[in-house]
Amino acid sequence: MTKKRARRPQIQKKLRNRRNQRRGQTSLAPLEDRILLLLSGRKNPMTTAAIMNELGLPGAARKAAGKAINTLVKQQKIRQKNKKFTSVADKNLHRATISLTSRGFGFATIENQPAATKDLFISKDNLNGASHGDTVLISILGRTSRGRKEAQVARILKRAVSTLCGIFIQESKGGHLMPDNPKLPFMVFIPAAKTKNAGNGTAVLARITEYGGRDREPVGEILELLGDPLTVPVQLRMAMEQLSLARSFPDEVIEAAQQLQPLTSCEHGRRDLRHIPHVTIDGATARDFDDAIAVEKTKAGFRLYVSIADVSHYVKPGSPIDQEAYRRGTSVYLPDLVLPMLPERLSNDLCSLVPHEDRPAFSAILDFDRTGKRLHAQYCRSMITSHTRFTYDTVHRILFLQDEEKRRQHDKLLPMLSLAKKLSRQLRKRRQQRGSLGFTIPEAVITLDGDRVSSIGQAQRNEAHLLIEDFMLAANEAVAETVAHAHMDVLYRVHEKPDPAKVATFTEAAAAMGLQLPKTDISPAWFAGVLDEARGKPAEYVVNNLLLRTMQRARYSPENLGHFGLAARYYLHFTSPIRRYPDLIAHRVLNNFLIRQTKSEKPQPILPKGENLAQAALHLSARERVAVDAERDVQARLSCLFLLDRIGEEFEAVISGVTSFGLFVELTSLFISGAVPMRSMKEDYFLFDSRAHRLIGERTNKIYQLGQIIRIRLDHVDMQAKRITFSLVADGPARR
Repeated sequence: MTKKRARRPQIQKKLRNRRNQRRGQTSLAPLEDRILLLLSGRKNPMTTAAIMNELGLPGAARKAAGKAINTLVKQQKIRQKNKKFTSVADKNLHRATISLTSRGFGFATIENQPAATKDLFISKDNLNGASHGDTVLISILGRTSRGRKEAQVARILKRAVSTLCGIFIQESKGGHLMPDNPKLPFMVFIPAAKTKNAGNGTAVLARITEYGGRDREPVGEILELLGDPLTVPVQLRMAMEQLSLARSFPDEVIEAAQQLQPLTSCEHGRRDLRHIPHVTIDGATARDFDDAIAVEKTKAGFRLYVSIADVSHYVKPGSPIDQEAYRRGTSVYLPDLVLPMLPERLSNDLCSLVPHEDRPAFSAILDFDRTGKRLHAQYCRSMITSHTRFTYDTVHRILFLQDEEKRRQHDKLLPMLSLAKKLSRQLRKRRQQRGSLGFTIPEAVITLDGDRVSSIGQAQRNEAHLLIEDFMLAANEAVAETVAHAHMDVLYRVHEKPDPAKVATFTEAAAAMGLQLPKTDISPAWFAGVLDEARGKPAEYVVNNLLLRTMQRARYSPENLGHFGLAARYYLHFTSPIRRYPDLIAHRVLNNFLIRQTKSEKPQPILPKGENLAQAALHLSARERVAVDAERDVQARLSCLFLLDRIGEEFEAVISGVTSFGLFVELTSLFISGAVPMRSMKEDYFLFDSRAHRLIGERTNKIYQLGQIIRIRLDHVDMQAKRITFSLVADGPARR
């Protein structure tokens, strides 16, 4: 019997325990609140008897119920007509979306609230049956002891979850589904006739047919048997279902894509740039090439061509392809799998800048002096030919490792690449001088072998990656500045200043790790100085992570608020329209800018009909977060699978967080996160020093400090919660 099979009974036992725990939960809310919430969720008036029946109150509670109802009437929170009661108008209620935590409480995001506004806290007892992702009406109660606004759900307007994945637990009269998403705090009863003969512990896709109520669990039916939950394909499928990621395109979108005809001629004023030695530089496994570059020497310095696939030529606003692309917002990249924004006919064929094929493009032609200062920018719809498809590794060997064989193979393009190297260094130097931040956080690369994870390692990043990054940033800034000066509406990529409180917390943590920081100044230059101070030191990885957490999340906005992290006054996304919809918007706006100059035709729409830029900014920022969440969720799932058979093994790790309940750690060789609970640290009783971010042994004075390297042992892998638990190896190394 394999270790995976041996672990299955343990998983099933834990799932049963959680099911029983959740089924036993009852509401502890005051009677007035329960009555108010009940009436807020009903359109028709209710009698006292109906209210008692719905709340499951016994006859002996009639006096208490009557008193509570009279109190609510006097407070004008409910209205009485004859002997029936109804809620007051919804004028004090706010439409919001619920986000639950795995601990049962949640937060509400009010519709159209400013980006800097904190979400409202909702306790378990104030959810009123709402679940993760639901659209609800909420009433604001006041503030918690920590100062955050608190709310309660008054009415559920729209359920977010109708289908869900989970593990089926077989019982005598059917079974129960344990949701794969730990944020869904309920079990779903599956009647025997609706189980599709699912086996115990099988991963399934189910649909909720009855949502139940306060004292009634949801009921559902199994739609599809997914298979063994301890395999990679099943985990990937469950991740996609959890975030409602589309696995295929609608038939009308596929049909529309197939009918598109390739453009190979310079018609309608398109500029012929096929003689320019454009090249693409991408990863070895890339299939869609949406950017090509070329560099020429000029009297003043350099001319940079950044030519981007002209997706806007094929994808017209409001077309079926456009509407589906807008709905998706972005491509999602998972191990050995891409969920593209555009159909393959476009992403890998018509729009992909494959070598030696004529392709329509949108070109930014930028002139720089010898120091990398931009002198002039011009734009055009063009026709280009990629002369070579380079990989990052090949360019790195040619330019930075001086590989003679590779240089001979590409001797015709060597002068152009050498110019690109010089310009790249000047552009990067100017960005660094103005305070642009350069985070050095390694990314994990997961390699699959069929249904299993074969390895998890670090993504390789070299100077060729930085070269392309320099050119893409330069193009994005130039386009943003151009449309801003032209007073044209567009979606900017904005990154606002960090919260001073978070910066203060970071400063404390950095000082605790021994970094000598300059006087705090919330400016890009100060943050860049901190990164320089940490570079090459053992704490570099942790400092980069902590500093990143102090930052606000970058987002899309119709208002130009600048980009703090890049220290850029103007910034937007222009260079990846195959995989990001905001870039497609930028192309359409830039085309309208050219139309305005030539007065050759009428400006074209930039969004599907009925949408505006404010709505698009919120929607596309949200779709980007879904993509990031999907990538993180899959990494957590596959990390758990990778370690599932390695219980008891020892690893080296860096302490990435210190709390009163234990340590957060990151395996230095595998880039896998986990925790060391305080309860497992039995060698001593440890005190938590929050200011110094460390644990101190009361008897031994042993210290576990943020940024410290330690030796740990793998104790437990929780596939349902995607959590990995370690314990300290007593005699292992503990070094800074």
